[in-house]
Amino acid sequence: MIDTNIRTNSTSPSALNSNLDTVQTDIKTLVKDAQSLLTAAASLTGEKADEMRGRGMQLLDQAMGKGKEYQGQAMVRGKELAHTADVYVKDNPWRTIAAAASVGLLVGVILGRK
Repeated sequence: MIDTNIRTNSTSPSALNSNLDTVQTDIKTLVKDAQSLLTAAASLTGEKADEMRGRGMQLLDQAMGKGKEYQGQAMVRGKELAHTADVYVKDNPWRTIAAAASVGLLVGVILGRK
């Protein structure tokens, strides 16, 4: 039953990893661009420096906005996954107990060898 739930979800784990990589790249690029603009603006004076500082701050604001947006999406997705797991556990309590016992036994055997 859980396999069908995973297959029917709109976001697969590989798609989530791809999205996470894209987000990290976007934010890193925005921050690097803002840093370079602010560094260049530090050596300038006058109107041009003010313009470059403004653009740098704008890029940093964009990076922060994207970070907050993706954080919200991650929270929603995490809650969906927790709800799915909760439903599965309630529908299949004995399978869940068997799986937990198996994992516990496996960990016990591995730790017992050391």
